[in-house]
Amino acid sequence: MKLARTPLAAFGVVLTTACALLFLLALGAESYGLIQNPYVGILIFFALPAGFLLGLLLVLIGNLRGRKRGAEEIAWPTLDLKNRGQRVFVMGLLAASLVNVVILSMAGVGAVHYMETPEFCGQVCHQVMEPEYVAHAQGPHANVTCVSCHVGSGAGALVQSKIDGTRRLMGFVTGNITRPIPTPVHTMRPARETCGTCHWPEKIHGNRLKVVKEYADDEASSETVTTLELKVGGGSTALGIGEGIHWHMHVSNQVEYIALDSQRQDIPYVKLTMGDGTVREFRKPGVTDEALAAGTRRTMDCTDCHNRPSHTFAASAERAANEALALGQVPRSLPFVRREMVKALKTDAASKDDALAAIDAGLRGFYGGAEVAVKPAAADIDRAVTVTRALYSQNVFPQMKITWGSYRNELGHIDSPGCFRCHDEEKATPDGRTISQDCESCHIMR
Repeated sequence: MKLARTPLAAFGVVLTTACALLFLLALGAESYGLIQNPYVGILIFFALPAGFLLGLLLVLIGNLRGRKRGAEEIAWPTLDLKNRGQRVFVMGLLAASLVNVVILSMAGVGAVHYMETPEFCGQVCHQVMEPEYVAHAQGPHANVTCVSCHVGSGAGALVQSKIDGTRRLMGFVTGNITRPIPTPVHTMRPARETCGTCHWPEKIHGNRLKVVKEYADDEASSETVTTLELKVGGGSTALGIGEGIHWHMHVSNQVEYIALDSQRQDIPYVKLTMGDGTVREFRKPGVTDEALAAGTRRTMDCTDCHNRPSHTFAASAERAANEALALGQVPRSLPFVRREMVKALKTDAASKDDALAAIDAGLRGFYGGAEVAVKPAAADIDRAVTVTRALYSQNVFPQMKITWGSYRNELGHIDSPGCFRCHDEEKATPDGRTISQDCESCHIMR
């Protein structure tokens, strides 16, 4: 009995064998870190297994066509394991089937694992997901995979995530993409199923000292230091206490609100249900029942304040420059360094390459110009250029229309409304209670 009865079947044998060998070779190279390009993962776990299956299909089709050509081959042969030739054939067929199952299983497991990596999520659709990938790599959750937060547990959540991914892929292929990608993501899993797996909701944090350094645009980039004590606190059912900012996450309390806009900025209604059953409803004057019915009701969780836990962008060029100076990444000995960094970071360019070139030329041109009487050391200028270009690359993405402030960070109330979306002292209960805006509720200035 021949394995390949026709040229088509013979081609299928060659294709299957080649794809199997290439798959095993590439899988070994990828496992040892010899392959880093994210697009190679598509070849290893999708293209080669697809070629392998196609080859098997061609073998089947070719042999069926070959059998129809010869009448002597139309009848199925009688299986007789006493016949040595047939035993060898059956054992060979079983061995080949086992190899096929192993290869396809490895490909399936590898494909699922590969699709869970940040490299797949962020680099395969490079232009679209580059901002999120870059921000994730720089953030505190860089070692947490995308699916840990974006995909729920169970087969249903996995299937739903692949359906959503297919829809996004079609948008990428057709160019039908919203730029920038809108947030918040309304299909995110509840924070207790994501954040809560690592962060203990009932942990009492107490107070935390926070030092904020800001710099002026004068020649010395004069420093101003603000020190405050954040009342992070927490809530514990076992201890029967709830205090500070994390009082909101006290598991015995439930805070619900209604937002009238997709950005969750316009919040005219808040409902508090306490552990003892007490309910308080805070409502902005003049808001009708019809308006509230048209809004979106949501139970407050971690991400209503920590809305950029993994994909954080600087709120402004000024903030980015201040942080770099505070960390000592750029020498303050450079004249007007803060002013010139901010100016360079606000470069308006059609592409990232154009912007980086403009930053380089702008900073070097200033420090080589007449306004600077004493020329700084070349190494200090190089550092300023390198850091400024890096800050731009981490926060501004012209191709996705992302610039300074495109994505709000609701943690606090300086660069966006944040806390004041609810704590505005306008919403009130029927008996006149309001949601306090007292600074001392959350921090102590020093």
